[in-house]
Amino acid sequence: MHETLRRLRRQAEELAAQLPRPSFYEDYADQMRYCHGMFFDNPLILRLREDVLPFLLDEYGHGVEHSKTVAIEAGAIVMIERGPTARARRLALLAQLAGLLHDTRRAEKSHAAKGAELSRLILHDYPLEEDEKEAVAFAVANHEAFTDHENSEDPDVALVSGALYDADKFRWGPDNFTTTLWEMCDYLELSLADITGRFPKGVEMIGRIANTFRTVTGRRFGPEFIDIGLTLGRQVFQLLQKADEGADQA
Repeated sequence: MHETLRRLRRQAEELAAQLPRPSFYEDYADQMRYCHGMFFDNPLILRLREDVLPFLLDEYGHGVEHSKTVAIEAGAIVMIERGPTARARRLALLAQLAGLLHDTRRAEKSHAAKGAELSRLILHDYPLEEDEKEAVAFAVANHEAFTDHENSEDPDVALVSGALYDADKFRWGPDNFTTTLWEMCDYLELSLADITGRFPKGVEMIGRIANTFRTVTGRRFGPEFIDIGLTLGRQVFQLLQKADEGADQA
């Protein structure tokens, strides 16, 4: 990442630190703690964390840290929706598996469908029921935004899928402007002028995601994530414009 992008990223992180944190984290701290513990202690999660490493693109903004955050929050959404039951804990595990797998084909066309195919291969000999493996694959196949997606009549499958989608789209909030933007721009080797020129369209797309959340929890908290992200995005756009103007005058 060249120095200008590094500097802009640091400034974006400083601006983000001054904004309110989404209330999701305070309201559901217990569920987040439980799912954080699951992510670092459950044998299946630990195994899958190793298995997906070769397929995650850290430099593309959808790597290890992204998959970890999505996995933990997808599990938390399941626990919020279903309460502290044994079945909810099992579904939260499936949601975390889906979170780890969902972007394993991120740089390819039809990445959700291809990620679902890969999830079946990776989970083939895991000690899961066949319907559980299919629930994970279904969630991965249907996590992409602004595309046609399938709905499941099975409430458990629908919940795992919706939780994955919503946790992934929470990242379209502040995370987009502190992490994903800069890593993707660096990966694609975009110039400062290119980034500035594309920025308004990207922000407009982020605004549209606010109405697409799929779970009760996602619909409650997702718009807040997006609003905070858009506030940060407007501030980052001003930084980009100033930096681009300075580059032109240099």
